[in-house]
This record gives sequence, C-alpha cells and structure tokens, in this order.
Amino acid sequence: MIKERDRKVASGWAMFMLLVVLLLAAVVFLIIGTPVIKIIAGVWMLVDFFLMLGFFFVNPNEGRVLQLFGKYTGTTRQEGLRWANPLLSKKRISLRVRNFETGKMKVNDVGGNPIEIAAIVVWKVVDTAEACFQVDHYEQFVMIQSESAVRNLATQYAYDSHDDDTVSLRGSTSDISDKLRVEIQERLDQAGVEVLEARISHLAYAPEIAEAMLRRQQAGAIVAARQLIVEGAVGMVEMALEQLSQKNIIELDHERKAAMVSNLLVVLCGETATQPVINTGTLYQ
Repeated sequence: MIKERDRKVASGWAMFMLLVVLLLAAVVFLIIGTPVIKIIAGVWMLVDFFLMLGFFFVNPNEGRVLQLFGKYTGTTRQEGLRWANPLLSKKRISLRVRNFETGKMKVNDVGGNPIEIAAIVVWKVVDTAEACFQVDHYEQFVMIQSESAVRNLATQYAYDSHDDDTVSLRGSTSDISDKLRVEIQERLDQAGVEVLEARISHLAYAPEIAEAMLRRQQAGAIVAARQLIVEGAVGMVEMALEQLSQKNIIELDHERKAAMVSNLLVVLCGETATQPVINTGTLYQ
C-alpha cells in the first residue's frame, strides 16, 4: 500500500529570480559573445525556458502529488509559488472538508418494512497518495461506499421502537449517526479519506405502506400508553389499599376490596371523566 511521503520543493520566487538573471545573462552573451559563446547562450536560453515549466502553485488546503515517469516521488503541501523538476507530473488533490448527500434509497429495515433513507456525509482527504493510487476516482468511491454503508445500516435496525432500550433508526439518531460514521470510515480507510460526520437527513416509510404503518405506529403508541396507565393505576390502587389498612381508616372485606379496586381502575384508566354514583344503601342485603 502506497503511503504519503512529504516532498520538499524549492521556493518558486527564488527559482524565478535565478532563472531570470540567467536568462538576462544569456541574452547579453548572445549579443556580445563570440560565435561559440552565442551557441552556448542560445542552448542555455532553451534550457532556461524548459526549467520555467517547473513552476506551479499550491493553494491553501491543497496537496500536489508528484510523479516522475509514473513513479510516486512524494507530496508537497507547501503553499504558494513552488518549483520542481519540469519532468514531474503534479496532480492536484484538495484537502478541504467536503460533504454530500446520498440520494433517497428504498431499503427494508430489520423487520422487512420498506423505508426511504438518505444521509449526509462530511469528509476530507488525509492521505493524498492513497486517494490517488489506491482507488480510481476517489470522490466517486466515497459516494458509492457511503451509499452502500447507509443501505447496510438500515437493514440492521427497525424504523421505530417504543422500547427506550432498543436502538432504532428514528429514535436513536445519535447512536445511529456514530455507527454510520464508523461503518463508512471502515470502507474508506483504504482511500486515504477521513469521515468527520455522518447523519441521516431523510427517513420515512415507503409511500406504499406509509398510511398502514402510520396506523400501526398509532396503535403501538396507544398500547404502550395504555400499558403505562394500567401499571400506574395498579400501583395507585395497591398504595391506597395499603394505606387504608395501615391507618385503620376502614376495614374492608374481599367483596368491598373488589368493588373498590374496580371503581378505582375505572376512574384511573377511563378516557372520559367518570360520573359518581352515591350508594345510600348497603352492599349487603
């Protein structure tokens, strides 16, 4: 595997001044020199012009990958005007932070429900040699592998869950984002790319089941709420009976306890306000 190597190159301004001085000297010798010196001056002028082809710029947050006849010789990240061997090819690689959004993809979650999902990935190149030589078109490689990771992650979790301890795509956005970033990073390590952030930008049921799944979600929410209400009501009834017994407020037999429990559960679990019924007689005839 090819790793990035730092390559120091000459300052472009210093080399520019040197070549200009040598060019002016060659022009002077070409004018006043002997025939042999004129020939040498003319050859030197051609060499001087050829050496000027070695100038190039390095912008901030940019690297230049240098190759000599196909052989990797190093990468320079020194900003400004630089000079290197004119025979070196100098490929520009951006080191800036970039981001893109995957297209909306239709996949099945862990329960087999078709969903639509998309994600935003923030990334940058950290190893120019790997980005240049390990993969073809590293930008396209990042996009394709990111979409593949999003698809794979979506199939491992449910769209939603009413259990707080269960990780779901909709209910555990922080955990899902961390897992997505790690999975994308594993795929892009070989391309010299660092994933800074990955998060879901779009999540919905597929249109063909959206209405049915909405009713299912509502039903699940109602069941979960009812379960919580019943658990709370039972606890309150138990506490009421226990306190009545401890404080000796009233002595209840099994029949009266049953009637009291029934009435309290109706009051606590009912959706509408209850209407009290005053019993002026007795339960015993």
